Amino acid sequence: MSELIVLGFDDPNKADAILNKLSQLEKEYLIDLEDAVVAVRDSGGKVRLKQSMNLPAAGAASGGLSGAVWGSLVGLLFLNPLAGLVLGGAIGAGSGALAGSLTDYGIDDGLIKKLADTIPNNSSALFLLVRKAQPDKVLADFAGENARVLRSSLSPDQERRLQEALAGSAAAATAASAPSAVTGQTPSAGIPAT
Repeated sequence: MSELIVLGFDDPNKADAILNKLSQLEKEYLIDLEDAVVAVRDSGGKVRLKQSMNLPAAGAASGGLSGAVWGSLVGLLFLNPLAGLVLGGAIGAGSGALAGSLTDYGIDDGLIKKLADTIPNNSSALFLLVRKAQPDKVLADFAGENARVLRSSLSPDQERRLQEALAGSAAAATAASAPSAVTGQTPSAGIPAT
């Protein structure tokens, strides 16, 4: 099950920078993000949302491919597969882009807009839907980033440990991920483990 984590930053560019770091960690297989959205409120109070998943483009690509295949097959029936390929690809791309723009994938858009309206001017927020992560390694990279947890689906204890790691130093992140003296197990520190 994925976990929702919404982080707030005092700097309007900080959420983008953190998402770029998370993307790099995703390439290293340390975290698996299902969805991520950056919300930035400028000095005039206008909110801009940056989706990490471009659904119209993804829909157009998959629709164009399937349309080209089906168009070629239909074109073979009429002895003109090239025209079927072109026409089917165009129709498939158009319908795929339309379907992609109407699809809501990942984090609910209503929740994003509602929380984005609450962040102060000249600040940003990062909405994350995390499938799984290696908490020790991920939190070590983000210790002391001065982020606030605005909302999460984590347990209160996990959320507290995540907030401590983000607000503190590397020592706080290490302490949050150290094995418990009682159980001998490493806590998740706010991010679902693999």
